[in-house]
Amino acid sequence: MKKSIFLCLLLACCLLFQATSMAAAPVKTEGITIPVMEGMKDYGIPENEALAFVRDMKCGWNLGNTFDAVYNDNRHDTSLNLESYWNGAVTTKELIEALKEAGFNSIRIPVSWHNHVDENDVIDEAWLNRVKEVAGWALDLGMYAIVNIHHDNEPAFFYPDREHAERTDAYMTAIWTQMAEAFRDCDDHLLLESMNEPRLKGTNFEWWWDENDKSCRESMERINELNQKFVDIVRASGGNNATRYLVVPSYDANPGYAVNEAFVLPKDTAENRIIVAAHAYTPYNFALNTGSPDKTFDLENEPEKKREITLFMNDLYDRFVAGGIPVIMDEFGAIDKDNTQDRVNFAAFYSAAGSIHGLTCFWWDNGNYKGGGERFSLINRKTLEWYYPDIVLAIMENCMLNRK
Repeated sequence: MKKSIFLCLLLACCLLFQATSMAAAPVKTEGITIPVMEGMKDYGIPENEALAFVRDMKCGWNLGNTFDAVYNDNRHDTSLNLESYWNGAVTTKELIEALKEAGFNSIRIPVSWHNHVDENDVIDEAWLNRVKEVAGWALDLGMYAIVNIHHDNEPAFFYPDREHAERTDAYMTAIWTQMAEAFRDCDDHLLLESMNEPRLKGTNFEWWWDENDKSCRESMERINELNQKFVDIVRASGGNNATRYLVVPSYDANPGYAVNEAFVLPKDTAENRIIVAAHAYTPYNFALNTGSPDKTFDLENEPEKKREITLFMNDLYDRFVAGGIPVIMDEFGAIDKDNTQDRVNFAAFYSAAGSIHGLTCFWWDNGNYKGGGERFSLINRKTLEWYYPDIVLAIMENCMLNRK
């Protein structure tokens, strides 16, 4: 009797392991078409080491709403509770392996640090080590990993204006110094990103930078200064940081503001090792606006939606890529509106457009699958089941178009 029970349990464990392993590889859903965007214009990507580096990143995924989760009261928490505070899941090595098996070659790990520092801006060792551990899992698989400063854009920590310059410089110097030391010995597969969507939070200009407004111009100047400080600090830390690829955004990480002449790339002792970061949930009403009824992305009958994407990619190509400067779209995506085929179409076109413009694109996955709000999740982080395998397949079929 005991032997039969043991055999049943063993069989159940084997089946569970098999199901989990199978779940790691996305399988096409019946009734869904995976478009391959062949025949698109070849923009002619220049050949240099930096653009080859970004090309090798292939396509990426964001570990969103995880290490970037925050307490709104800014309290200090020495535990690791915030990792699962927003999405209820603790990151596992198996999740990273599932992403790799699915074809993602890069992972962005957004991190908010301010709930994890003491009065001297010293980061809690457990928090820093946990971020290093997850990044290390990706690096061990040969993936690229980006670690950044995410939701710390507040007057108490960093704020890109002159009024808060002293506090901002002190905080950012402390965090960047500790990040640089923590990842100093990692190879080039580890990238550091200075900030996420720096902006005048809480003002009328939070999402709308106006080059004719003094406060906006001042904010862009501060972002330029902060990006320069970030580069200087990381380079001075030595080791592999002396030549590591570093990622910097413009105001809001908006592509339109990145191509404005007010945004200036930092000077660097390493040759062409700066990557420009941009985010675009475009077209907005389809991709991000939860209050909009727009849920279609028709590849044949809605050319204006495709044009919105190609226009900002053209601008990024013209200012940066054509001159050999690498760019990544390290956040993109479209929320679930019960419109899987349209999201598949969107993912295919966006990935292909990014590819032919020399841009590597990272899907924003915030772990949100059910209920209201911004539902971007592609994978169940606990079971490793792919909620939307066809979106993943659409990304994989198109993210290296004309770049092989």
